[in-house]
Amino acid sequence: MANKSVFASTIGRLVHRATTKNAHGAPAYAYSDTHALAQRAVTGTFGAMAYHSAQDELQSTVALAEAVEPFYLAQVAIFARQTGYMKDMPAVLLAVLARRDPALFRRVFAHVVDSGKMLRVFVQVMRSGQTGRKSLGSAPKAMVQNWLNTASDWALLNANIGNDPSLADVIKMVHPKPVSAEREALFAWVVGRPCNVARLPKGVQDWLAFKESQTGAVPDVPFAMLTQLDLSAAHWAQIARKGSWQMVRQNLNMFHRHGVFGVAQNVDHVAALLRDPEAIAKARAFPYQLMVTAQNVTRDMPPEIIDALHEAMEISAANVPRVAGQVVICPDVSGSMTWPVTGIRQGATSVMRFVDVAALVAAAFLRTNPACLVLPFNFGVRDMRLEQRDTILTNAARLAALAGGGTNCSAPLKWLNTRGISPDLVVIVSDNQSWVDAKTRWRGTAMMQQWEVLKRGNPKAKLVCIDIAPYGTTQAQTRADVLNIGGFSDAVFDQIAKFVAGNTGPDQWVEQIKKVVI
Repeated sequence: MANKSVFASTIGRLVHRATTKNAHGAPAYAYSDTHALAQRAVTGTFGAMAYHSAQDELQSTVALAEAVEPFYLAQVAIFARQTGYMKDMPAVLLAVLARRDPALFRRVFAHVVDSGKMLRVFVQVMRSGQTGRKSLGSAPKAMVQNWLNTASDWALLNANIGNDPSLADVIKMVHPKPVSAEREALFAWVVGRPCNVARLPKGVQDWLAFKESQTGAVPDVPFAMLTQLDLSAAHWAQIARKGSWQMVRQNLNMFHRHGVFGVAQNVDHVAALLRDPEAIAKARAFPYQLMVTAQNVTRDMPPEIIDALHEAMEISAANVPRVAGQVVICPDVSGSMTWPVTGIRQGATSVMRFVDVAALVAAAFLRTNPACLVLPFNFGVRDMRLEQRDTILTNAARLAALAGGGTNCSAPLKWLNTRGISPDLVVIVSDNQSWVDAKTRWRGTAMMQQWEVLKRGNPKAKLVCIDIAPYGTTQAQTRADVLNIGGFSDAVFDQIAKFVAGNTGPDQWVEQIKKVVI
């Protein structure tokens, strides 16, 4: 018999060696360039985070955008905007593409720059010099000019809200040649030059007249233009009843402050709009946006509105997959998860934290999978009992209240192994910056060591790691039974459902991006 002290079986013998270190210097696995760019594209916001500065993130993002093929870069830019619903990131990727492949840039531009705000962000990025040039260049200038001449009047009025640069700055920068007398008048009005008022859009004419007289119906213009006017409670009620789902959600406190909800019919209308499934889908609403709204509405908001927000949350998370077998959801509630999802950004820091997102994912899974086991973790697994009958918002708030402490991504898997529990699906929602469980004697990460132990009890078990911060490493190596996926839009749930059903492999997330049609 061979010497057992030499040839004894060791846990994780087949685990691949860690390929890099995370921000804490602990063992981790590096993503490929294609995966790293995709993950960054749906989580990066260019704000200061726990482990990197905004400038660090920008530099590493540009480096990744340079490392991949231009066609894939174009696909990621489209995916980040249309599926990830990101704002600044698609503009940065588009700016890099403009320099690398002007012809491809022209084909992609309209898919990414789908609003006036995106147009202004793109111009700001180009002019900053952070992506390799300070001037727009011929192709970007032509595409901006084309957007200005082909956009609807409403889109231009929306684009005229905001600064640095303002729409007037953009017009002065690219000097678009107006395609009509009406567009010429609108350009002149935007930049503050004399114009033929009779040729301005009707909404602008009505706005100018209303601003002068303060009488008549509320003009049909973007909401931000209306806030510049002296409006009565009746006027505010008109705005609330005509507003889009997103606009109404964002301005509930303002409507309440101006007396809109003093009328029962207005309360009923707004509540019905907030819980309207079609309106929610059209608004491309993130569940966490509703969570933020519910957390920040004034205390004396009518209960009908609060109930509608809870119902809207249930609807917005309706595509969380119902999984056969035992499901375990593990939200990371460590200290690094308490940072805002936007990072620290002057004047634009979100109140929503990474831990809120992780808690929300866990609560949503519990809603659609009643037998689901939720194991929040930091140094170890935290003791928390959740009620499946409670609303998603209520359970998410309970989980988020645990926030603090160190990160130990292997803790929930070790907890399961200690109890002999081998579930069919484990979902980890984390920033992947595990360090409490770092052991230099192991080949791989502690998380993969524990996953190998769990697999002995259930060889068909699958692990999904939802990476919600743009740090670029993972604790679980992508392979046939391990899916690494980035972001926190509802598209993540669809990818999990396909992976669990066996319809796609572990690389399916990147492969889906590669299917984006240009």
